[in-house]
Amino acid sequence: MAKLGKRMKAAREAFAGKSNVTVEEAVKLIKSTAGAKFDETLEIALNLGVDPRHADQMVRGVVTLPNGTGKDVRVAVFARGAKADEAKEAGADIVGAEDLVETIQSGKIDFDRCIATPDMMPLVGRLGKILGPRNLMPNPKVGTVTNDVAAAVKAAKGGEVQFKVEKAGIVHAGIGKVSFDEEKLAQNVRAFVDAVAKAKPAGAKGTYLKKVSLSSTMGPGISVDLASATAQ
Repeated sequence: MAKLGKRMKAAREAFAGKSNVTVEEAVKLIKSTAGAKFDETLEIALNLGVDPRHADQMVRGVVTLPNGTGKDVRVAVFARGAKADEAKEAGADIVGAEDLVETIQSGKIDFDRCIATPDMMPLVGRLGKILGPRNLMPNPKVGTVTNDVAAAVKAAKGGEVQFKVEKAGIVHAGIGKVSFDEEKLAQNVRAFVDAVAKAKPAGAKGTYLKKVSLSSTMGPGISVDLASATAQ
């Protein structure tokens, strides 16, 4: 913990007095100060001018990052018969039906993305209280309730990131590894911000994108200039 404290202190000192920097400056600073023994993730947080308690201000969506996430995404699929075979061939890590429901109900959730064919949703619906809070519930709006399970599995494995606004009006996600080169990380940042911007709900009033911040898994955050984050 002492070493971690020293690294964090050094990072905070490097970040001191810096705010609303360009995406490139933020990425360079984060890469130079990330000192954990593992390959940290670049984390993004967007403060939005919405109140998710109102249905017409809910923000959710999906984006395929141009350079992937660098993360090995484990995918579970609810399917039977030929669709189950398709999911396995596409690289799904876990495929099942009633047996998968029982596994999840027992508390074992060994996956990062959950996909289901439409006919399986009455079964999957039993898991709403377990999967919902973890943002794992299959949803047709983000392409995780579909008959094309092979495409959904490949997308999940290939750098697709789902996002959903939290109660405080914040969207956050991991959008790459700190070991990625600066240009690739900057491209991922802008692709993510663009996707959230396009997901602006009808009920959003006033300023929608209020603040963008970046950090590494173990490091402090730094605010990014909105114009820089939305420039393509």
